Amino acid sequence: MTTRETMVARGLRLEYFTVAWNLLEAFIALLAGLIAGSIALVGFGLDSVIEVFSGGVLLWRLHSDLHAESRERTERMALRLVGLSFFSLAAYVSFEAMEALVRHEAPAKSIPGVALAIASVIAMPLLARAKRKVAQGIESRALQADSRQTDFCAYLSAILLIGLALNGLLAWWWADPVAALVMVPFIVREGIQAIQGVACCEDALCGTVPHTEQRSKG
Repeated sequence: MTTRETMVARGLRLEYFTVAWNLLEAFIALLAGLIAGSIALVGFGLDSVIEVFSGGVLLWRLHSDLHAESRERTERMALRLVGLSFFSLAAYVSFEAMEALVRHEAPAKSIPGVALAIASVIAMPLLARAKRKVAQGIESRALQADSRQTDFCAYLSAILLIGLALNGLLAWWWADPVAALVMVPFIVREGIQAIQGVACCEDALCGTVPHTEQRSKG
């Protein structure tokens, strides 16, 4: 097995783990959120659903990697779809955060939800770092963009925990939605960069320019 084949196989294992983790995360968060009446937890669960979609896109991208004739086309499409998933996430976070502010809805206490958020804060940065190593090895901007979305899963988990803590200790019910709104511009920026990565593919084979190099040119 060549070095590239080894890296692609590792990337596939990471994406299968991502999909499995987020399916479990979505189930727990949505169930706990509905039981507790927590918009924050329901939103976190729906974010996990978007992560499942993104992981599925990357599985498709990686499975096509060993077929050179289809690699460029699937990389372009994967970048578009990952970018669109960022925009979907930004729209949802904005809507839920503003609705929570208007309704003065504080995140409800939920032990399963807090435990899930803590686990995500620990696991997601490790997973994102592993994805970036593979993305650099096979020079895939789509996988690099997906690693950033995995980072955002950790950020949103941290926001959930901070919001719950500030609300519980200081009665700052608005802390969670405000923190979520702060994240929205960064999420949109990542979506734009993923979409812009498609332009590079129009002039050169996808994967021949690492994502970090593409950013430095912008």
